[in-house]
Amino acid sequence: MSETEAPPPAETPRPKNARRLTRERAVQTIYSWLLNPGEARDIKRDARLEEDFPRLDAKLFDRLVDGVTAGATGLRARIAPLIDRKVEELSPVEHAILLMGALELTAHVETPYRVIINEAVEIAKVFGGTDGHRYINGVLDRLAQQVRPDEAVRR
Repeated sequence: MSETEAPPPAETPRPKNARRLTRERAVQTIYSWLLNPGEARDIKRDARLEEDFPRLDAKLFDRLVDGVTAGATGLRARIAPLIDRKVEELSPVEHAILLMGALELTAHVETPYRVIINEAVEIAKVFGGTDGHRYINGVLDRLAQQVRPDEAVRR
């Protein structure tokens, strides 16, 4: 590039859609619940009071948070054989994302598995550790092959 040429414009990130923002808020809420399991109702109520909540998909938020908090034991049983450590040793962020991803893969069959995994990976990039998104991707991909074999094989 010569001195007279302008640098290429920086890519502006696409704005997050309501469903991504909803999943992010759900992960934050699940994370808080993991740290304070006796306060699920209060944590969910507080999340709904956040200023940006009206922009979110409230029905999806409720389905995700309620599904994880009610079904956490079964969801943990689903992911336990797929991880390289005990569930209790997962970071709370990875734990929350994996629980939500497992819920969506098993209970929200109307959402394509690739969308579920991609959303979980993108959320892990925002909230997780350096390579946490790769870990999330691997675990949820293996789970998708188990719970949605016909859909996962067609990739």
